[in-house]
Amino acid sequence: MIEYHDDLNIVQGDEVLRGLLCPAEAAAPFDRLDWWRTLSEESDILPLIAVAREGEHCAVLALRRVQRGIEALANWYTFQFRQLVSPGADAPRLLEALARDMMGEAHRITLAPLPDENGEATQLAAAFRKAGWLVFRERCDSNHVLHVDGRIFSEYFSARPGRLRTTLKRKKNKVQTVIETEFSSESWQAYEEVYASSWKPEEGLPALLRRFAEEEGRAGRLRMGVARADGEPVAAQFWTVEGGTAFIHKLAHTEQSKPISPGTTLSAALFEHVIDRDQVELIDFGTGDDGYKRDWMEDIRPRFRLDMMRPGWPGNWPAIGKQVISRLARKPNHG
Repeated sequence: MIEYHDDLNIVQGDEVLRGLLCPAEAAAPFDRLDWWRTLSEESDILPLIAVAREGEHCAVLALRRVQRGIEALANWYTFQFRQLVSPGADAPRLLEALARDMMGEAHRITLAPLPDENGEATQLAAAFRKAGWLVFRERCDSNHVLHVDGRIFSEYFSARPGRLRTTLKRKKNKVQTVIETEFSSESWQAYEEVYASSWKPEEGLPALLRRFAEEEGRAGRLRMGVARADGEPVAAQFWTVEGGTAFIHKLAHTEQSKPISPGTTLSAALFEHVIDRDQVELIDFGTGDDGYKRDWMEDIRPRFRLDMMRPGWPGNWPAIGKQVISRLARKPNHG
């Protein structure tokens, strides 16, 4: 049975879906119904929750309608998008049934940023191909992570680049850091002040980010760090911890404070907190290839985009042609 929901209250009221989408602890915040609700309401997006059922098992894709078709229910704050499937379910069969039915919902479906560490992108691509879609897969981003591998912070930090270790040694006494696990309006205001004085562009959806921080604080998952110099906030970072993983959502320091490297000192304090106190197994620095991430992280995981098109729809033919030409151009010429 295939269902589509645009009312998240109905989804939450369904016992089977609630068990899958509202766990006490998820693998990532982006797998939870609460995140989809926050994203939908604060971004003024109408969600489309696609569900394939078989008895007590189900497969779910969190989507949204756009002008040219359907896309993942995600934005620039989303580290990853993936299908969610009940434990023990026949995932390939459910996803293929869902993909086949969605031919009546859209001519084109684009899903990103998909992980593939556990075969998520590969599984979805196979399901849509079997259902009759043309599927184009490409790498769209990178995800920097650290596998803690049982180390304590001092062991981890001793392996960081020499200039990073030297910077911390020389500058760590220039600022005072605090890490909070509950939401504080004062600390959030400090974050907003720091961000406004940083090198970063204007925040896209500040109300969404604050609401997310408040919700994570109530759930005990928030790790909010602020560094101050002479009593003034000069660096701030917003992390969460869930399912054995620490997620680094936002970080910034003021341009004026750059000579005292408050961001380095605050990062070190947060890494120490989540490694030694929270005892996480993984630290996830989100998407993007920012150079500073390489100093702290040790592994890079690809993120993928799947572009699914109905081959018989004339409106897709120009896009299909571009994809085919692009792939032919990338093929090595052995002539």
